[in-house]
Amino acid sequence: MARVVIDTNVLISALIKNGKSRKLVLQLLEEHTVISSSQMLAELADVTSRNKFSVTTSQVDKFISILVKKATIVSVHSIPKVILEDPDDDVVLATALSGKAEYMVSGDKHLLKKACYNKTRIVSVNQFSLIIAKR
Repeated sequence: MARVVIDTNVLISALIKNGKSRKLVLQLLEEHTVISSSQMLAELADVTSRNKFSVTTSQVDKFISILVKKATIVSVHSIPKVILEDPDDDVVLATALSGKAEYMVSGDKHLLKKACYNKTRIVSVNQFSLIIAKR
């Protein structure tokens, strides 16, 4: 069982469409330890409230409620400045560090370019699907 942080962009994809991201998120919530933080959940709520996503407040609330019940929520006290091009990504890295995550699943090019942060491997949805298929 892996300890995994799921980046906000993957969670949003899982929420708004039925595809690889949704399938992976559901599998992770059932079979692995998903790590999140209050900062990441707040970002998820904020981003999904934008008009460009066709989801209702009720859908977002239900999704976040499921995450809170099934994920391990860690406290993030210090957020190091790591991704200068997109400082919002630093919260995800700090969550991974606080939660001792083995993996971070992301679609963010800045994070994927980094490939690893401390002991956390940063991988795409497709890469992580292959990793867990081999376990």
